[in-house]
Amino acid sequence: MNDSHLSEVITLARALIQRPSVTPEDAGCQDIMNKRLSALGFNIEEHFFVDTLNTWARKGTIEPHFCFAGHTDVVPTGDESTWQYPPFDGQIYNGMLHGRGAADMKGSLAAMLVATERFLTKHPNHNGSISFLITSDEEGPFINGTTRIVDLLQARNEKIDMCLVGEPSSRAHLGDVVKNGRRGSLTGHLTVQGKQGHVAYPHLANNPIHKASPALAQLSETTWDNGNEYFPATSFQISNIQGGTGAGNVIPGELYVQFNFRFSTEVTADELKTKVNNILQAHQLEYELEWTLNGLPFLTEPGPLLDVTLSAIEEITGTISTAETSGGTSDGRFIAQTGAKVIELGPLNATIHQVNECVSIEDLDNLALIYERILEKLLT
Repeated sequence: MNDSHLSEVITLARALIQRPSVTPEDAGCQDIMNKRLSALGFNIEEHFFVDTLNTWARKGTIEPHFCFAGHTDVVPTGDESTWQYPPFDGQIYNGMLHGRGAADMKGSLAAMLVATERFLTKHPNHNGSISFLITSDEEGPFINGTTRIVDLLQARNEKIDMCLVGEPSSRAHLGDVVKNGRRGSLTGHLTVQGKQGHVAYPHLANNPIHKASPALAQLSETTWDNGNEYFPATSFQISNIQGGTGAGNVIPGELYVQFNFRFSTEVTADELKTKVNNILQAHQLEYELEWTLNGLPFLTEPGPLLDVTLSAIEEITGTISTAETSGGTSDGRFIAQTGAKVIELGPLNATIHQVNECVSIEDLDNLALIYERILEKLLT
């Protein structure tokens, strides 16, 4: 397709989509961005940790320090024959840009970069500093990406004041939802011990499924907190449960249960761990329990960053936006732990991680205008 009639945003978004950067591969996406950032006077640092390429690019050294954050990696496509358009072609049809990463989140990366180029052209003597924190492992194990760059910045006392993550936050139309926080995520890996035996002789065995069921029922029925004005109540969900040998006449000797908390700021991870152990012990279970803390909750309350973002959305689109903390986790959780104010704003999330992922080209063009307006309001 000839890009001559397309906007700068869409042309760049297509170029990024055409790089098959399935996590943790970057496939040259950051190189495309870094060359343009370097031309703007950004100091470019590339950091490769184990299997992940990361970019830290900054222009300016004074406060306030505003950061755009995002990721170049995408989830796998699955069977490409089920896609209407090849997932790494970046084809445009009926006003929609198609391809893996179009919405999550190469479209946002293109909008961020073009918005920054336009802003710096108009305001070369702006206030503050601008940076880009880009990783290629957000969709994967998230251990060699943003969190490693945050550690590096903290080690040298480099502070981010405000951060906009380009995750696809919009629900029905562009800008209708801004994420001003996220719930914490805590996963439990529970193994309940029993004694294997024949189902015809239960008195000679100890069925861990029977033993654990009342405790699991209590966990699922417990009210952990009532949430607050920003967060819904903490939720508990069993995600995996395994027991048995596969034979119909064998009582299992062990039960494995995986569960997850999505928790608000009303409770800590340690408090949840204590309550779970108290319930399990009250039911006299013989068990082992390991924990994975995937992320702590964070919240950006009304203030300069959120207020400016909501105002910019309304000015460009006419939409009255809602600030929410719903949904899963993002790399914003790592940046927020440094004390930075963090929000997430991107295109519609209706097709992310799905076959035939796509995004409106009009929305991406408007997203770049919103990002540019945010920079103007904060740094001029």
